[in-house]
This record gives sequence, structure tokens and C-alpha cells, in this order.
Amino acid sequence: MTQLAPPAGTAAAPAARPGSYRDLAGRIAVVTGGSRGIGAATAARLAENGAAVALIGRDETALAAVAARINEAGGRAIWTGADCSRPADTERMAAAVAAELGEPDILAAFAGGNGMPVPTERETPGHWREVIETDLDSVFYTIRAVLPAMTGRRHGAIITMASAAARQAAKSSAAYAAAKAGVIALTRHLAAELAPRGIRVNCLAPSATENDKMRAWMSADQRAALGASFPLGRIGQPDDVAAAALFLASDASAWITGATLDVAGGKIML
Repeated sequence: MTQLAPPAGTAAAPAARPGSYRDLAGRIAVVTGGSRGIGAATAARLAENGAAVALIGRDETALAAVAARINEAGGRAIWTGADCSRPADTERMAAAVAAELGEPDILAAFAGGNGMPVPTERETPGHWREVIETDLDSVFYTIRAVLPAMTGRRHGAIITMASAAARQAAKSSAAYAAAKAGVIALTRHLAAELAPRGIRVNCLAPSATENDKMRAWMSADQRAALGASFPLGRIGQPDDVAAAALFLASDASAWITGATLDVAGGKIML
């Protein structure tokens, strides 16, 4: 894998090394939120390890570009446009993936990310509902759509996406913190429920990870200052989270379920 220089405004650090997981070869993975950032990085690393990847999201142009890069690099990727906060979309997505690739072995339910700060006294019922739908309901609808295939074969790995905001007070909105805390609770419940059927369910909880939105909101100096507040001296990169996702998707984590892994540069120590 080509190593890129750190983006401007971040401390120099070794690039994440997602590792090699031979057991992922030939498996079928669904990655929601796959058009950019953590989702795109995770999809690319799964493909590098031989998995066939279905990219799911709302930005069809971006999804097509990510899929093209994976295919040009020798991997196998398809994409399907879907709004995961709509049950009909997730059901259509699951049918399309099964028809083109087969029944999924891995689900990375990463769609979401509506974490803009909103003071609670200015929170509106409409925005609250929107955030819950985007960041919690979407996870349930996605899992619900692919679960029958996994339970039928008594095998599967599901990875959900929470946030450091669910683990400690942060500057995001109360709605976002509540939604992501709900994702953690949903993960634990499903892990206990599905373990007897051979399905593992784990959660990732990243802290500040550089993406398009962060670069739009913050200058390079602001990102550098934010990175300096972390014990490891930098903000996260998508490949940092993708590396953790690959571990949880693979048989290397075969005896782990119901866990929430803080990918947070040491900022959260519980």
C-alpha cells in the first residue's frame, strides 16, 4: 500500500497499517457510508485483503469514484445508492447486493455523522429527529436488512460506528451523543442475542478523525492544535479506524463480541 504524507495541519506519524487478514479473501462485505472518509478507507482495505465490497451511500458520484479506484487496483467493488435512514432503501440495497455479489459475511454499518455542535437550548425537535434517524435508526435498518442472510448461515461479523461523543462529554450536539450512545447499546444487545447463532457484533468509537467536513470547518492550524490535545499528539486518519475495522471483521477477533473499541488517540481512557 502506498504511504502518503500526513495531511497539512496534522502531526507527522507513522501511517496506519491495517495488516493482512487472509481469511477475508472471498468474503462479501457491505460498507455503508462508503463514499468517503472512514467508510471508503475501510472498503479499500477490505478489498486489498480479497473481500468483494458493496459500497452504500447517498452520494452516487462519490460511490462510483471509490468503486472505480478499488477495481482499478485489482479489487472487486460495486456500489448502490441508498439512504440508510429509510427502511425501503436498506431492503432494496440488501437485495441488490445479494443478487450481484451474494449474501454478505461482513457488515460495516458506518453511515451517519451528523455531529455539528448545537447548543441544547437551540435544539429543535426536527433537528433532533434528523440526527437520531441518520445516526441510530440507519444502523438498525441496515442490520435488519442483512441479518436474515447471516442468521440463515449462522455466520457473520457486524461492525457499528459510534463516536467518542457517546463515551464522554464533547462539543457535538446532545442529539448526536444520544444517537451514538444508542448505537453502543444496540451493539451490546445484538451481540448477546446473536452470539448463539454465530454472529459477532462489535462497535468502533472514533474521536476526531480528519475528513472533508473537518477540513471545511477547521483551518490547518486549528486541526494541528486539536491534534496536540490528544495523548498521541495528532488527530485520527481514516486508515486508523479502517485498521480497527479490519481486525473486527476478521477471524483474528473470533472471540470478541459486544465490545466497543475506542479509536481515539488515547483521549478516552475508561
